[in-house]
Amino acid sequence: MTIVRHEIRLGRIPFLIWTAAIGFMMVICIVMFPEMKGQMAGVSEVFASMGAFTAAFGMDRLSFGTFLGFYAVECGNILGLGGAFYAALTAASLLSKEEKDRTAEFLLTHPVRRGRVVLEKLAALVILITAMNLILYGMAVGTTAAIGETIPWKEMSLMHLAYYLLQLELGGIAFGLSAVLRRGSAGVGIGMAVMMYFLNLLNNISDKAKWLRYITPFAYCEGADIVENVSLDGTLLAVGMALMLAGWAAAFLIYTKKDIR
Repeated sequence: MTIVRHEIRLGRIPFLIWTAAIGFMMVICIVMFPEMKGQMAGVSEVFASMGAFTAAFGMDRLSFGTFLGFYAVECGNILGLGGAFYAALTAASLLSKEEKDRTAEFLLTHPVRRGRVVLEKLAALVILITAMNLILYGMAVGTTAAIGETIPWKEMSLMHLAYYLLQLELGGIAFGLSAVLRRGSAGVGIGMAVMMYFLNLLNNISDKAKWLRYITPFAYCEGADIVENVSLDGTLLAVGMALMLAGWAAAFLIYTKKDIR
């Protein structure tokens, strides 16, 4: 577990920064709701008439006048994008940085197999993502209780679970890519997260693009679907977890045979 501890220690500052930033924005949104509650009914009517823009964010099926609808849209976007960026950025650098920073020669001369290096780095990634999501979930529940709103336990828990799985999926794919990359991992991580987000917007806007929902993990994180069905889409989750496992497997197969420079 030496590599796990080392990666967690190296990643503690980015972890704290991203967790604090996402948590702060989420808490501010929740705290603002009581002040905006009386105006939200009118806002919902305005958004409902904005056509494709409304459909893109699922606001045609949610009411901003309710805490759950407000949370699903506002906090959902913060959790989705912020978490996706963190997971993809962190995962994309885990293996590639060994060549970029010229530390592979030091690491791989130790009596440790490459397969173990991959597994321990992957374990560190899962621990960091899990810790972030537990902290953010606690902050969301605590802040909701603090403003006097009834906590929608099942819907809120499902939303956070969906975003946690999204981060694991994107992290898994980015981890697989990190075995191929030698440099420029940050751009790849951010680019992948942004691309997946916009693919989901296209999926929401156009009926001809519904097939995109099987590519982007943001599809099973749709707040409107979770609020309406009080469940997650099992088919989309299965596809997403398969892609995550494929990323893990690719990282293992490629890195164990790769010519490290």
